This record gives sequence, C-alpha cells and structure tokens, in this order.
Amino acid sequence: MKRVKLVVAYDGTAYHGWQIQPGAPTIEGELNRALGALLKEEIQVIGASRTDSGVHALCNVAVFDTDTCIPAEKIAYALNQRLPEDIKIQGSEEVEPDFHPRHCDSRKTYEYRILNAQFPLPTQRLYAHFTYVPLDVERMKQAARYLTGEHDFKSFCSTAVVVESTVRTIYQLTVERQQNEIIIQVCGNGFLYNMVRIIAGTLMEVGRGSMEPERVKEILDAKERKAAGPTAPACGLTLVKYEFL
Repeated sequence: MKRVKLVVAYDGTAYHGWQIQPGAPTIEGELNRALGALLKEEIQVIGASRTDSGVHALCNVAVFDTDTCIPAEKIAYALNQRLPEDIKIQGSEEVEPDFHPRHCDSRKTYEYRILNAQFPLPTQRLYAHFTYVPLDVERMKQAARYLTGEHDFKSFCSTAVVVESTVRTIYQLTVERQQNEIIIQVCGNGFLYNMVRIIAGTLMEVGRGSMEPERVKEILDAKERKAAGPTAPACGLTLVKYEFL
C-alpha cells in the first residue's frame, strides 16, 4: 500500500464543488471514478481544499491510498486519459503514508477576478465577475489593509457553517488593476466557507463608494455575517497556489 499525492487543476463551472454530493457532479466524484477505472480498486481521495460550487483551481491537492504497481509519477498521465477536459492532473508523486493535506501547515492563495468594464466579454464570463459600476482600486486597497494579520473572521463566514474557530491569518491581501480587470489576491493559512468571496464582495462595496474603507475594521469587530458585504459570485474565484510549510 502506498499513498499518492495529486495536484489537480479544474474549471469548476459544471461542478457542485469539490466534495461528493448525492446526485450532483463534483470534482472528488470524478477523481474517484477515474482512479477506480484506472487502478481497478475502490478509491476515496482526500482533498486539501473543498472548493465551492463553480470555483476553479490551478493546484488543489488530493491524496489516495493504492496497492497499484504503477509508479506514482506515471499515474498523472494515465489518469488524465480518463478525466473530462475540465479536470486535469498537473503532477503525481508518492508521499509518506501519514501525509494528510488538511493536517499540514500550509499557505493557500486565491485570486478573485473582476471584469470592470462598460460591457461584458463572453470569453471571461466563466472566470471573472462582471460589473460596469466603476470601482476605485485605491479605496479597495485601503480597506484590504484592515484584513491582513490574524483576526476573527466570523463576519466573513457563511452563517450555515459550524467550525471550532473562526480565527484565521491572512499573510497578504493585494488589489491590483490590470487594464479592465481588477485582481484581488489573498494568501492565508486557511479560509472559512465563502470567506474569500465575502471579502471580495465587501471590497467591491468599498470600491463603488457604498462603504468607507474604515468600515472594514468595524465589520471585523462586529463578528456578524450581516455586517459585511454580499458574497461575490463563484465564477471569479480560483485557487492559484498551495504551499506546504
């Protein structure tokens, strides 16, 4: 028996998130199906980040145990022949038997893309949130500074989730404009359910002038979901980097 780590990239548009759900297509379900067909074993992958419905990833991580004699580094090539075009393995390798991606110290980096233009672009409709309302990036940057560091992010978490702690650390949060696109990049030690999308929605409220940048500190202190801005649509969000420390 050996444990194999996969680096998984996917377009999440057609999927109901990472985690298996009855009667709905998911990334985890597709991986289990393809691995089972390849290895002739019942496989249950363990994912590092349980991305939401419609969210994309360049580098999510999953592990699974197998008795196969196929070299671990070759599994990526064979598995890609059995996966749909919107899910592809970027690498595979053998890891220690006790390696668990959710129990390791790590840093995740997400990007939220906003197409801020007069008209939408069809080629970006699945990968960026469109708004024609002008957004002031400098105001968004000012607001973002209040979110860096260790904080209780209860105001930036979906109320439907029960977790032991809502304290997380954001190492870096940047807001940059590249022509007609605004990119919010967030690096942290972990994220609550919908946390990045709520941060993006709140920063957009600041950018359009509906909220002052200083209001973000009050939102953190409130520890109430209703204090923050709306949850931004999933299509703009991509997991772009995963580092194990």
